[in-house]
Amino acid sequence: MKHPARLLILALAALALQGCLAKAAVSAVTLPVKVASRGVDLATESQSEADEKRGREVRKREERLGKLERDYDKAMRRCGDGDDLACENAQAIRTEMKALLPGVPVEPDGN
Repeated sequence: MKHPARLLILALAALALQGCLAKAAVSAVTLPVKVASRGVDLATESQSEADEKRGREVRKREERLGKLERDYDKAMRRCGDGDDLACENAQAIRTEMKALLPGVPVEPDGN
């Protein structure tokens, strides 16, 4: 009588293990695909993320250009008063402003 009970337990255990083994095999097969997919997601940025990044960069350039314009005006006033060092400084500032201008979008006229 003990023998049939053991056989039944062994048969049930084998069936239960089959499901576990099959699930483990599927997980092992799909794992590289999941890892690769996650890597691609991390490596690529969405269009909205790229737009946000570009917007931040443009704002930084606009802020820098605004500061340079104020510094340039100040240097030109001093240059007009005869300060030769201010004239040289104004030229350097103007050069940096020219380099930044292509990266700053032009605002459309409101007319």
